[in-house]
Amino acid sequence: MISLFTKERKQTLLKEIITFFKTERDFEIGVLAAEDILEFFTEAIGKDLYNKGINDAKISIKDCMGNLEVDLDLLIK
Repeated sequence: MISLFTKERKQTLLKEIITFFKTERDFEIGVLAAEDILEFFTEAIGKDLYNKGINDAKISIKDCMGNLEVDLDLLIK
């Protein structure tokens, strides 16, 4: 798996996962279990998040292009 996170970000995420299980589920997990959970969710929803980002970018670009077209039309004499 390609690492999507910097070393620092991964460490932060692992701590957050461990803390979540401790505070919300009253269950202690270790770093290896947290890494497995992080990897599972990254693989399970990573493509969906990526595709959502691409679709959001497409919508944003279309909006900008529409605004540009209006701006250019206003320049016509």
